[in-house]
Amino acid sequence: MIRETVEVGLGARSYDIEIGPGLLAEAGERIAPLLKRPRVAVLTEQRVAGLHLEALEASLARAGIEQVSLALPPGEATKGWAGLERAVEWLLAQKVERDDLVVAFGGGVIGDLGGFAAAILRRGVGFVQVPTTLLAQVDSAVGGKTGINSVRGKNLIGAFHQPRLVLADTDLLGTLPKRDFLAGYGEVVKYGLLGDAAFFEWLETQGPGLAAGDVAARARAVRRSCEMKAEIVARDETERGDRALLNLGHTFGHALEAATGYSDRLLHGEGVAVGCLLAFQLSARLGLCAQELPGRLALHLRTMGMKSSLADVPGALPDADGLLELMAQDKKVQAGRITFILARAIGEAFVARDVDMDVVRGLLVEELAAR
Repeated sequence: MIRETVEVGLGARSYDIEIGPGLLAEAGERIAPLLKRPRVAVLTEQRVAGLHLEALEASLARAGIEQVSLALPPGEATKGWAGLERAVEWLLAQKVERDDLVVAFGGGVIGDLGGFAAAILRRGVGFVQVPTTLLAQVDSAVGGKTGINSVRGKNLIGAFHQPRLVLADTDLLGTLPKRDFLAGYGEVVKYGLLGDAAFFEWLETQGPGLAAGDVAARARAVRRSCEMKAEIVARDETERGDRALLNLGHTFGHALEAATGYSDRLLHGEGVAVGCLLAFQLSARLGLCAQELPGRLALHLRTMGMKSSLADVPGALPDADGLLELMAQDKKVQAGRITFILARAIGEAFVARDVDMDVVRGLLVEELAAR
């Protein structure tokens, strides 16, 4: 059995990311040592509950842990004020105490929402992440970023609140719809692009097998992604420096998500993939990287059957100035200037704060015209 452990080193708040098949069946025994009393509150979503909640409940019961659960509606629309209020009021009604644990059992929406609910409940309750999607396993469940969306932008309301444990059962990836799996793969590709050229080269050859269900390849991809994120988070927990690199593709991607109403028109990981290619196109236009690199990335995304350009986003989009206005709401904006993550090569990303916005506008105008 393929099992991996990655530590997020944050001193007294360090925690492990357990990766591999069969971990859901062991959730109870792994969570039990973290509890002051044998009881947890599980926040999940309806699709995950239908597929996997019974297995989690059985695992907790075998460890002598009582549980209560709330299944919220699926989709990004849940990650807002109304969903947060419902979760927090339910946790209070369940008399969750400061020494208890909340279990966030789902994808990125539930992980972000559940973590934020735990962060603000009684001024801070511990939580455990049990991510059920590829995107959550490689990115959103790790690093302590929690929060909700505003009508003004993505993830603008939130807190840094680290989990006590992350259990990434790679068996659960087998129940994901293909589109959701590939959306998560957008975050996997991001890691190779931002800091590990050898990993990206490995993905170019192993990506199709990984998507087709190669268990070993999936475990390796999740482990390497988590390793890279853990290393960066340990250096810069609250995103004042290096951690911003993890937002490669997100400045463009978040604007596109806002433009599409946080709907099924564009999933988060799809926006990241499109945003990564735009970031490389912008880097090439600015003379920062070789002109052929955007084409190499586009080829890999298309080979994987993924969205890669604005032409792949269905429905109407704002014009270039409208997209720039949405990008100006990004939480990394400093002194009114949009922060971009650009690249000198595959595996060599950097933070850029003084980008010529006329070049950005020109890129967007051309890409929108090609739709």
